[in-house]
Amino acid sequence: MGTNLFTAVSLGKLQLKNRIVMAPMTRSRAIGNIPNELMEKYYRLRASAGLIITEGTSPSPNGLGYARIPGVYSDAQVQGWKRVTDSVHQAGGKIFMQLMHTGRVSHPANMPAGSRILAPSAIAAPGEMWTDSNGQQTQPIPTAMNEADIAEAVAEYATAAKRAVEAGFDGIELHAANGYLIDQFLNTASNQRADRWGGSIENRIRFAVEVARAATAAIGAERIGMRISPYGVFNGMAPDAEMDALYERLVAELNGIGLVYIHVVDHSSMGAPEVSPALKASIRTAFKGRYILSGGYDLTRANADLTAGRGDLVAFGRPFISNPDLVQKLQLGSTLTAPDFNTFYTPGEQGYTDY
Repeated sequence: MGTNLFTAVSLGKLQLKNRIVMAPMTRSRAIGNIPNELMEKYYRLRASAGLIITEGTSPSPNGLGYARIPGVYSDAQVQGWKRVTDSVHQAGGKIFMQLMHTGRVSHPANMPAGSRILAPSAIAAPGEMWTDSNGQQTQPIPTAMNEADIAEAVAEYATAAKRAVEAGFDGIELHAANGYLIDQFLNTASNQRADRWGGSIENRIRFAVEVARAATAAIGAERIGMRISPYGVFNGMAPDAEMDALYERLVAELNGIGLVYIHVVDHSSMGAPEVSPALKASIRTAFKGRYILSGGYDLTRANADLTAGRGDLVAFGRPFISNPDLVQKLQLGSTLTAPDFNTFYTPGEQGYTDY
């Protein structure tokens, strides 16, 4: 039958037992921003995936935009994650940590004392942010980062990469999608700088490239992937006329660094603008590492795209929330359990480890 979801694949030095990736999904169960037993159970139950990518994990107190998301900057967090990775490895799985600095997508009520809401420019993210203390709140205007802030943020990603490896992760995914900090530099809706970090394509990709370089120096390129979302509109992002050229240039730079995969988000199945098939094809052709497809996939479409060579692995998000045994169900052609949207971000077991 050739390549399908259930054929093994290499990822850098790793051998993955199948091409099914558990997509990174914020689940807001990290009380005090520290991974716990509940999270250990959640990930262990899904270790039959070829690769698990964790929920977005902050490299810094400044990146904790949402309520109850984990970090990897303290010893307690590293210890919490170590339990998760040990559990997943014992169950035969492989796991990458997604590093997500939320930048302007934040609220002080979700952040520890002494942290700051930083972004390329002092432009607030549209919409509201949930806070446990005060419910929905308007997102504030962030502080525009100066050179020192930028250098510090780049260094935080590198340190976080090292700590992720210390915690037993097989690698990391740099979250450069969906309107978070790296994407805020890429996108003209949030980046209106006039210095070397804004304006031209070369300047707007600089932060993403510097973060990738710093993380590579810390743990090696064969352990690092990047997630991107061209044409995404989440968190106030907006496509511009140079979008294709920007992503082609970014991918060329990441190729030079030698990243192990690129993970392309296409949320058109959820109503966002489609990523142009021409751009996807050009990234696929240009990028030397593995290509992870994502966006509303089912078994038939996933196998068709793998057979056609459009990607090497396929990420599944929401189906994994309500089907911890998703791999087995896809293999058997069983009916999938529908997820409960009301429990995506609530604390506790309900809708998390009770499916």
